[in-house]
Amino acid sequence: MPDFRRNRVVGGTYFFTVNLQDRASTLLVEHIHLLRASVRRVRMLAPFHIDAWVVLPDHMHAVWTLPEGDSNFPRRWQAIKMAFSKGLTPIEARSDTQQRRGERAIWQRRYWEHTIRDERDYAAHVDYIHFNPVKHGLASEPAAWPFSSFHRAVANGRYPRRWNGRADNSES
Repeated sequence: MPDFRRNRVVGGTYFFTVNLQDRASTLLVEHIHLLRASVRRVRMLAPFHIDAWVVLPDHMHAVWTLPEGDSNFPRRWQAIKMAFSKGLTPIEARSDTQQRRGERAIWQRRYWEHTIRDERDYAAHVDYIHFNPVKHGLASEPAAWPFSSFHRAVANGRYPRRWNGRADNSES
């Protein structure tokens, strides 16, 4: 078994990919209000800044910045996943192990985390997040996907509304 360790940087900025166990599921967008409420609840108890976020039917990507003196993003993800799961009616099939542990069969146990190294790395990951619905064929352009911080980024002047993920993008 690998000795998996997360890179924890106090006050760090991180990119995450979090997946549902059933990659054909659409739970995240079907229950977007529950997901948003779960995130709000966790942020009240353990604050963090959402730099960028996109929610797709079966997975989500986010860039968070933690407060100074804090590196505990695993606790936050655990709390978000737990709150979301508890808000859903239990209908999924569960293995004997999941039943013994009292676990739901909603989330993949692990998630991808990457510590943002510099401004270029930050920009690349935020762009990746905002272009992801287009990459997966869910939208024709980032502005067409409703479950994304792209709209906030446009309002803040980071992107033009018609941004298409290319460096030579114009407002057209």
